[in-house]
Amino acid sequence: MSLPMLTLSLALLATCTVVAMAQETEALPELDPYLKLNGTVRFRVQAANTREGGDPTQLTIGPDLELYLKPLVRLKQVTAFDLDDAKARPLVFAMGYRYLATPGSPPTNRMELATTAHFPLKLEFLLSDRNRADLDWTNGSFKWRYRNRLQVERPMSIRSYHPIPYISAEFYYQEQYQKWGTTELYAGCLFPIKKRYEFDLYYEHQNNTGKSPNSQLEGIGLKLNMFFSLK
Repeated sequence: MSLPMLTLSLALLATCTVVAMAQETEALPELDPYLKLNGTVRFRVQAANTREGGDPTQLTIGPDLELYLKPLVRLKQVTAFDLDDAKARPLVFAMGYRYLATPGSPPTNRMELATTAHFPLKLEFLLSDRNRADLDWTNGSFKWRYRNRLQVERPMSIRSYHPIPYISAEFYYQEQYQKWGTTELYAGCLFPIKKRYEFDLYYEHQNNTGKSPNSQLEGIGLKLNMFFSLK
């Protein structure tokens, strides 16, 4: 894709940012170092400021273990400029633990179970479909929720540099409300830095209908992905 397309994408992201500033807005920093142990196993630690599914602002930290299948040739072609080699795998399975600290409330211990499928599309687009379960224990009580996130992305070409804009939507079924209670919409861009680092800058709009009155939140996120390998 051309320079005008990048300019348009950044203009749209800037517009979303201005709109978000006029409403209740959260800053969402995140750090995600990955360590590839071998061809099918990867370890991650996540540290982030989050506000998901209508929850209050939380500091979350914890590890993941990812297992994935061998890469597909077509997926490797579509994701050639992405530093995250898991996107070249048709299926990725993940299991993790999170400690969530909320100011003024008891901490939450969470187990996360996720499966992500990747599909190559025409014109070098990549579709990702993540299905995830959050199992939460807070002060002796238990609750769960199911999340489905769809994401579409495509790399741009600016001479030898290849940022990757994307859009995504995530839907939450929340057990305590017995319904689909949250929708989150994202627009962002991945900016690779050399061979190991990648910035993910995004805008998030969140609509929560689980409890009355409904609420809407806006977020500006900046994530740093770091990719390492034992090989």
